[in-house]
Amino acid sequence: MPYHLDERLLELDVPVEADETITLELAEGLPWRRMAVLYDTVADVVAAAVKDGEVPYVYSGDCTTSFGTVAGLQRAGIDPSIVWFDAHGDVHTPQTTLSGYLGGMPLRLLTGACPEVIAVLLGLRPVPEEKITLVDARDLDDPEAAYLEGSAITHCEIGDLVVPEGPIYLHVDFDVVDPEQVPGLLFPAKGGPSLKKVARAVRKVLDSGRVVAFGGACTWAPGQGAGEAVRPIMTGL
Repeated sequence: MPYHLDERLLELDVPVEADETITLELAEGLPWRRMAVLYDTVADVVAAAVKDGEVPYVYSGDCTTSFGTVAGLQRAGIDPSIVWFDAHGDVHTPQTTLSGYLGGMPLRLLTGACPEVIAVLLGLRPVPEEKITLVDARDLDDPEAAYLEGSAITHCEIGDLVVPEGPIYLHVDFDVVDPEQVPGLLFPAKGGPSLKKVARAVRKVLDSGRVVAFGGACTWAPGQGAGEAVRPIMTGL
């Protein structure tokens, strides 16, 4: 998925070779509606793969592709838990965001907040907060911190990760890694776990045998070697 939001990217460094690349000619319009057209296609591809017994791995330039992946799982009859690795909370809404950045909202919208934004366009059902684990989100705006404090989402550091029950959508924004180890990040957050720690934690979730889809957010500038740098996360070191 060589896109950042609704913008087609000329290049997207990914840590593994892709079997299929999804691109569409998107009509002019509001970004969310353009993204909904794109993610409806993603949902159909994911649903078909899951029904064929596969575990789809979806890579893109930001975290909003998760809408299509989760919608696809639901279309295949699966209501997953979510394990979400990210340096950021991604739990803003259009009402709380100061920047207006759409990529800061996906996890919150997946819980059912503001369904008119994109969920109704995809037929996406809410994922209950208690089925979501947010791992190592350390760069939070005040509204995000306040929301997480009062929500049922499990917000933990990487060393405290407990794999949830049931089928799992595993989402990794690779900026969760210490930015000293990943070149060219668009939104680096100081500190963070080492590449080795993230690889081991991701492997822990994968080794549960219950991951039904994987989302990888390649939130970096192309041509700086970030995809190669994070490859160990996908190979388990």
